[in-house]
Amino acid sequence: MQFNTYPLSQQTIGTRRELVSLHYGKKSRDLKIYLQASLHADEIPPMLVLHHLRSLLNQADKEGLIEGEIVLVPYANAIGLSQHVMHDHLGRFDLNTGLNFNRSHPDFYELIAENIESQLTQDIEANKRAIRKAIADALEQRPQLSELDEQRAILLKLSHDADYVLDMHCDFEALMHLYTDTPYLEQAEHLSRYLGVETLLHAEGSGGSAFDEAQAGAWYRLQERFGTRYPIPLAGCGVTIEYRGEADVSHTYAKQDAQNLFAWLCAVGVIDQSTPSEPKAKFESTPLAGCDSIDAQTTGIIVFLKELGDWVEAGEAIAEIISPVDQSATPACATVSGKFFARTNQRFAAKGTHIGKIAGAKAFKEGVLLGA
Repeated sequence: MQFNTYPLSQQTIGTRRELVSLHYGKKSRDLKIYLQASLHADEIPPMLVLHHLRSLLNQADKEGLIEGEIVLVPYANAIGLSQHVMHDHLGRFDLNTGLNFNRSHPDFYELIAENIESQLTQDIEANKRAIRKAIADALEQRPQLSELDEQRAILLKLSHDADYVLDMHCDFEALMHLYTDTPYLEQAEHLSRYLGVETLLHAEGSGGSAFDEAQAGAWYRLQERFGTRYPIPLAGCGVTIEYRGEADVSHTYAKQDAQNLFAWLCAVGVIDQSTPSEPKAKFESTPLAGCDSIDAQTTGIIVFLKELGDWVEAGEAIAEIISPVDQSATPACATVSGKFFARTNQRFAAKGTHIGKIAGAKAFKEGVLLGA
């Protein structure tokens, strides 16, 4: 195993932060898996998952079982880890710029699409190498004007040539769920069965340029543009895995989640070890455009009437908002039928507060599908 350190430039006098990465494998197979935890730095469960996965990988490494390459970033946001304000950890947005740490990444397709055609041939493997080199070259040319730019550049350079990019997060309170781009649905379903995912949402670009989509989207968009003339693989399956809720930090969960990840790594062949057959799915894949985001229509105390995992019919209330002034109870109702899979961890709502999410089977939204 190789341990690398990446110092970030001083944003202000007297401060210094760094990222680290762990590199496993012999590269005897052309297969690379990239895993990073807590790009939203206040989402702690995935860091503990990778803590336990490292123990499994260290043993596999000692036994010479890692055939491809595994890159593990145990924390993906050194800046956000330091953002504690009056006992609150604020890890979703960069306090210096106001930017969401998991939005506005450079679009790999836009970086290379105009100049890549002259490098494409009828050899699909050569095309994969050419596309990855073009992305790497483009990333090297991007200016890095801030500590945030540097952090993003480090993560993108580590991950851009991976066959699978696993960006590991959590929600406020939630079932374990996963997001992916629709062209990678087959690979994502395979992964989701091993991980025990209970809701899988997909879209062909959800907007916002999240970390996994910025990379995954390039390959199928290049297929759409050049695929009738040149063979181009889907070589960058990106997923966002939501490891339940913010408070779900336990060795019990994390050890099992790490074992599930290890089993999947064996199943895809990056670790040369037998694994149990693919588990039965706990989910029905649903379009992200069919996800109902329920907001409070008034202010007051949030009292949930439904539990996570419940099936909710359209028009049915998942919660009610109780006014401490006039004792009124205002229902917060689903507009679609589906699984109730995520909800706020707050119990008092300002008007417009996001209450919960329902995974519906029919797409009805258009435009940007990711919230801030």
